[in-house]
Amino acid sequence: MSEFIPPAKPIIGDEEREAVDRVLRSGMVAQGPEVAAFEREFSQHFVQGRPVVAVNSGTAGLHLGLLAAGVGPGDEVIVPSFTFAATGNSVALTGATPVFADIEPETFTLDPAAVEASITAKTKGIMPVHLYGHPARMRELEAIAAKHGIALYEDAAQAHGASLDGRPVGTFGAFGMFSLYPTKNMTSGEGGMISAADDGIARTARLLRNQGMERQYENEVIGFNARMTDIHAAIGRVQLTKVDAWTATRQSNAAFLDANLSGVVVPPVLDGAVHVYHQYTIRVAEDRDGFVAALKSEHNVGSGVYYPIPNHRLPSLAHFAPGLDLPATETAAREVVSLPVHPSLSRGDLERIVEAVNAVAGAGA
Repeated sequence: MSEFIPPAKPIIGDEEREAVDRVLRSGMVAQGPEVAAFEREFSQHFVQGRPVVAVNSGTAGLHLGLLAAGVGPGDEVIVPSFTFAATGNSVALTGATPVFADIEPETFTLDPAAVEASITAKTKGIMPVHLYGHPARMRELEAIAAKHGIALYEDAAQAHGASLDGRPVGTFGAFGMFSLYPTKNMTSGEGGMISAADDGIARTARLLRNQGMERQYENEVIGFNARMTDIHAAIGRVQLTKVDAWTATRQSNAAFLDANLSGVVVPPVLDGAVHVYHQYTIRVAEDRDGFVAALKSEHNVGSGVYYPIPNHRLPSLAHFAPGLDLPATETAAREVVSLPVHPSLSRGDLERIVEAVNAVAGAGA
């Protein structure tokens, strides 16, 4: 059988290794000049010069971003249930309540009508997820937020470089968060970036990540240790020079699958949207789990299911949403399969993926 094609694959090269060695030789490995440089470069590259705060994980970025934006006990934040648990967790960690709203089927992101129906007197904000690298319906969500006088936040963990109507994700909300986990479109090994709408939110986030202090031993607020190391920042700075080419390859790979797959529903892209394909996610209406198993056992092609259990049904978060019915979310959780489109794939790999998917989909017809 041919070599296994993994669903995702971190790309770490000699340049990243050399950058780490440079930091180790310097003796300055905690939050220092590499982190500051990474923040400046990331800001210019992705969020039009907004203030950016580097932290040690994407989840920390969401948590600290929400705290810096003033979210706390007694507040509600509307979020999708069809996402990784970090989205709901980060709201709960502030003491606020995550309110789970349904998605719309095309982009797997928050349905504006469901969001508006979920607003109460306690609603502090709306936090869409730009899932799989496709921007959420920010035109409609901005209008809803303005109408009700509530805030917008952005979980852009999977969406480095995505945009809507020429506007980058991470520039719509009071803050946006980008993850730098190993399998994201770029990585720092582990980490997150908070893009802040103003210097006040950015300064509060910086305080919160560093035990509440800007100057050593002058602790202004109760804070955390959520610092990024210079080792991680050095990796991220190198990856920042490569991510645009990787994104173009992902988009080219996705276009090849779009043109050649049959028997499955390929991911649409909304007018005005730039999709960066952190995941290339199809729908398989019948026996999704059997489809996934057959891809691997019969064709040695890996895939992923993101996410089989919606947040509102997780044991950790279900108490926030007893009896909640989210039909579009439940359907997506049953049907989604993410196929490989990562930049290390060859044309031969892509042809194997197409052959495998079409064969398995045809067998199940």
